[in-house]
Amino acid sequence: MYKVNDYVVYKKDVCQVKEIKDNYYVLSLVNDESLIIKVPVSSEENCLRNIMSKKEALTLINNIPNIEPLSDINDKYIEKYYKDLLHNGTHEDLIKIIKTTYLRNDDRSKNKRKLSEKDSNYFAQAEKYLYNEIAVALNMSFEDAKDYIIKKVQELIG
Repeated sequence: MYKVNDYVVYKKDVCQVKEIKDNYYVLSLVNDESLIIKVPVSSEENCLRNIMSKKEALTLINNIPNIEPLSDINDKYIEKYYKDLLHNGTHEDLIKIIKTTYLRNDDRSKNKRKLSEKDSNYFAQAEKYLYNEIAVALNMSFEDAKDYIIKKVQELIG
């Protein structure tokens, strides 16, 4: 059972428990407190999970260079790949989306082609889910967490 002020992940969004009343958790998104979500306490195992720990976040960041982007992907099915990875919701899958979409758009940019809106949208979604959770785990803002991760990964890959 969670307590008031605990941070949790509801589906894929990082939330804070604001209240517990009438057997419901009242949650607010960390990046949009205007949105309130009510989740029955009885369903917590189905759609809520603990936020990663600081140690888990640091381990994950150190492992980013070892997580491979998708390869040999057919453009016709790229959205299905992204949806499947997003649905799985593991941190590693989010990193795969970020790496794949970044590399695909970087390649387009270098070849003076239009960036893919699909890639850009999935990149933004994966960043939001991953960096919000890491930000809370490391007690940072979203932007600070993003900057920290980029700097750390650059150091790791030399």
